[in-house]
Parts: sequence; structure tokens; C-alpha cells
Amino acid sequence: MRTLRAVREFPLAVRLLLVNQLGVNTGFYLLIPYLATHLTDDLGMSAAVVGIVLGVRNLAQQGLFILGGSAADRLGARGVIIAGCALRTVGFGLFALGDGLPVLLAAALLSGLAGALFNPAVRTYLAREAGPRRAEAFALFNVFATTGALLGPLLGSLLLLVDFTAAALTAAVLFAALTIAQALVLPARPVPAPERSVIADWREVVGNRAFVAFSIAMAGLYGLETQLYLLLPDGVRHATGQEAAVGLLFLTGTVANLLLQLRITRLLQTRGDRTRWITIGTVVTGLAFLPPMVVAGGAGPDGTLDAVVRMVPLIVAALLLHLGVMIAQPFVLELVPAFGPDRLTGTCFGLFYAASGIAAAAGNAGIGWAMDTGSDSGRAWLPWACCALLGLVSASAMGWLRRGGTLPPIPPGTAAAEPAAAPRTPDHPGADRRAAENPPR
Repeated sequence: MRTLRAVREFPLAVRLLLVNQLGVNTGFYLLIPYLATHLTDDLGMSAAVVGIVLGVRNLAQQGLFILGGSAADRLGARGVIIAGCALRTVGFGLFALGDGLPVLLAAALLSGLAGALFNPAVRTYLAREAGPRRAEAFALFNVFATTGALLGPLLGSLLLLVDFTAAALTAAVLFAALTIAQALVLPARPVPAPERSVIADWREVVGNRAFVAFSIAMAGLYGLETQLYLLLPDGVRHATGQEAAVGLLFLTGTVANLLLQLRITRLLQTRGDRTRWITIGTVVTGLAFLPPMVVAGGAGPDGTLDAVVRMVPLIVAALLLHLGVMIAQPFVLELVPAFGPDRLTGTCFGLFYAASGIAAAAGNAGIGWAMDTGSDSGRAWLPWACCALLGLVSASAMGWLRRGGTLPPIPPGTAAAEPAAAPRTPDHPGADRRAAENPPR
């Protein structure tokens, strides 16, 4: 109820974007986790071809975030959001209707490009519409996104009882409905005429050493968050011997987000420098990987009771990981636009998510290597120790930036009942930064 009341306090456009993220994640996770199985089992493709299809989707999304961010700045976030959702409708529709490699590659490319357009644009629009309540808006955004990530696989597993086509068409219809809702509800905002080239914008953001250092420091946070889909599920399968037990991890995270995310953000945003909470949250994500070391390795579970006991450290790990993300992520997303003027908000988000995507890919590769090495050498604790170390290194880097005074200031948060500010359309590049220096925000 507290979460629903908070949602109603925001303008209609923000409320739509929150529900939109629920739908986007539901549609995405309804299909993508089962795509590799469909390509191999249903279509008989080799592992190499499956890797190419999945790689095209990932490369299109992670590699083109910067284009989506720049498009949001220059064309308006609303249009880019609608275009991204429409492209995903087409891409998922092709997954449903096509079984040839050219069609599947086109589907992968379009669905990846859709994410590259949508992700930075929706965060740009949300940051501008939420005004001084950015952190709270991003906290709610996290709640809706996490809920969609739980509902998607559940709905997908039911639809796959019919067939993959039914799942893909359902996802495509969902994205089509979201596209229509965006076109009808999201208000268009004035877009200042560009004063220079896109390359000049990129050069300004990349040349901001504090922003680059911040993006690198936060790579650990986002790399560890992806272990909810790699290391932690593998640990659950080994500890319990049951694939179905993995679902308990996602249920735990969703319930924790629904109950705690908004409370945590509201509690912390008025208690001192919020960059401190980013550091603390990142530390918590690193510490989350210590409890599973107790049950890492060894033989499988000896009966149901033993499986339940061995599951406890993994549930604790999932809770701590979600807690760390809940502490840090809303303030991270609040801080990203503060590194540049309002006209470069999308570009900042695009570059930040490109860096995060690279970090997630590199993190998964490194942790995957540690999992294989640990298994072969009898050191099953190795990947968990690597994750804990990554979190502490990332937090140390963030603490160093904070102590060095290189991060832009984030004023204390506003009261929960305060209405969101009207969107800003600054007359000059420095308007957003100067506004950020004058609380309340």
C-alpha cells in the first residue's frame, strides 16, 4: 500500500513509465531466458549458431546504448521510448514467426537495438519528470522492474506448455500495448535545438574524468547484480539438487523490493551525503557473497532437511545482494545526470549503461572462469571470494572518489508529499548543474 500511495503522488507520465517498466521486464523475461533452449531443442541449431544469435542481441543492445542516449537528447526521450518499444514488438514477433537463421538474426538485432534505445531514454525521461524526487522515482522504478523480472519467467514457463510461438507472440502483444499507451499518455516536451555535433557531445561526456571514474567504480555493483542469474542459481542447484529451488531466489528479491525499497530510499535520502550510501550499498553487495562459501563444494544434499539447511546461506546472500542494490542504485541513477548539463542527460545515461553492460559481460566471463577453475581444482569457494573482492574494490573506488571531492553534489532529498517538479528546459548548458547545487531537489 505504501508503494502504491507513493506511485499516485507522481505525475501521470511517471506512473506510466513505472507500469511500463513492469511490462517491459515481464515481456523480456517471458521470452529471452528460454530463447537458447528453443534454438537448440526446437530448431536443432548448434551451440555456435545459438551463441551468434544471442551475441548479436547483446552486442546490439550494449554497444548502441550511447546512440539511444544521444537520440533521447536530440530527438526527445518520448519519441525514442516509443520507437524502442515498437522495435521490440517487431523483434519479438519475428522470434515467433521465423525459424530461419536470417530471420532470427534480424529479430535479435531489432530486439537488441530496441533495448539500446529504450533503456537510456526511459531513464532520461523519468529523471526529468521526477524533478527533485529522482531518487524516490528510481526506487519505485527498481521495484516495478524487479517484479517484472519475476513475473516474466513464471508467465513464460506457463506459455511454453503451449509452445514457444505462444510465448513470443504474447510478449510481442504486450510490447505493442505498451507502445500504444506511451504514444497516448506520455506528453511531448520541448527539445532544444542542438548547438553542436553528436561527436562533440560524446567528447564532452567522455572527457569528464569524474564521470568516467564513477562509471568504472560502479562496474562492480552492476557486475555483481548479474550474478543473480549466474552464480547464485548455480549455487542453489548444487546445494539443493533442485532446479525449481532457483525460483525462490527471485521470489525473495521481489518480496524484499516490494517491502523495503521505498522505505530504504526515503530513510537514507535525508541522512547525509547520498554518495556515502552508494559506497555502503556496494560494500553490502560484496559481503553478500560470503555466506554461500559455507556450503560451497562438497557432495550434494543428503535429504530434504539437508537441502533446506544448505539453502539458507544462499537466501541470505540473495537478500544481502538485493539490499545492497536497493541502498545504492536509486542514488546512482540520481547522480548520473548531475555530471552534465540537462541537454546531455541521455548521453550520460547511454555511456553509463554501455560501461555497465561491458562490466556485466566481463564480470560474467570472469566469474564463469572462476566457477570452472574452482570446480576443477576443488576450490568451490573461489567464485564467491572473487565476487566479494569485486564488491569491496568497487566500494573502495567509490569511497576514494567521494573523499577526493570529484563527484557532483546531491542535495538532501525532499519530503515524500512534495509534488514532482515540472520538467526543466534550460536555456543554456549549465542550468541543470547550477540547479543541482541549490537544494531542495
